[in-house]
Amino acid sequence: MRSGGGISLAICLGLWAGAGQANAPDQSLRPVVRAGSEPVVAVQPDTTQEVSTEKSAKKKQRKGLFRALRPKKRSKKVGLFASKKKRELARGAVCGDTALQGEPVGHVPGKISGCGVADAIKLRSVSGVALSQRSVMDCGTAKALKRWVDGGLKPAVGRRGGGAAKIKVAAHYSCRTRNNKKGARISEHGKGRAIDISAVYLADGSELSVLKHWGQGWRGKALKKMHKVACGPFGTVLGPNADRYHRDHFHFDTARYRSGSYCK
Repeated sequence: MRSGGGISLAICLGLWAGAGQANAPDQSLRPVVRAGSEPVVAVQPDTTQEVSTEKSAKKKQRKGLFRALRPKKRSKKVGLFASKKKRELARGAVCGDTALQGEPVGHVPGKISGCGVADAIKLRSVSGVALSQRSVMDCGTAKALKRWVDGGLKPAVGRRGGGAAKIKVAAHYSCRTRNNKKGARISEHGKGRAIDISAVYLADGSELSVLKHWGQGWRGKALKKMHKVACGPFGTVLGPNADRYHRDHFHFDTARYRSGSYCK
C-alpha cells in the first residue's frame, strides 16, 4: 500500500510540473530594446561647473564688498593740497599750537609805567575762526581764547548760518588805565592779557551783536551761553549786565589776582 501510494504521488507531481512548464512564457518580462534605438543610460549631472561658478560669484561678491569698505586712495593732487595746508598751518602757528594762527611780536614796551608785554603774539585766527583785526596779547590769553572758542562760541552757535566764521574784536592790547579813567589802575589790556568782543559773524554773513541781540531770541541765548562758558578759561568776564561800560561788548581777561573767576 505504501509503495503504491508513493508511486501515485510522484506521478501527480510530475504531471503538475510539466503543466507549469507548458504554461510558462517563452521569454522573460524584461523590456526589449527596439530596433534602431540605443539603450538608455542614466547620466549623473556634472556639478563641478556649477560649484566653480558659484565659488567665482562669491569671490567677486567678497571682492566687491572689500573694495567698497576699503577707503579710497586720495589723488596725488588732494594729497599735495593737504601737505601744503599742513605746512602753512605750521608756519603760521604761534604759542606752539597750529589752532592759533598769527605771528610772534616779542617784547612790546609800554608808554606808561605798568604797561607792556614781555613775549607778545599778534593773533589772526583761533581754531579756524578769524579775528576782525589782528590782536596783540600774550600766549596765556591766546590759549584761553582758544578754549572759549572751542568750548563756548562754537557749541553756542552750532550749525546755524554755517557756523561761526569771524569774531569782531572791539579792543585788544592798549596801554591805558581801566575804562580810561585818569589815575585808575592799569587795565589788563595794557598788559596783553585782555580782549574785548562785540559781535560774532556766521558763515552766511549774519551777526550776533552783544549790543543788539543780548536777551533777544536765539541770538541772545547763544550770547549768554558764550558769556557763561568764558568763566573758567578767563579770570574776569564782563558783559552787558556788569556796568554801562560793557553794554556793547564782552570783556575777557586772564588776570588771576582773585580766587577763581569773576563773571558778571
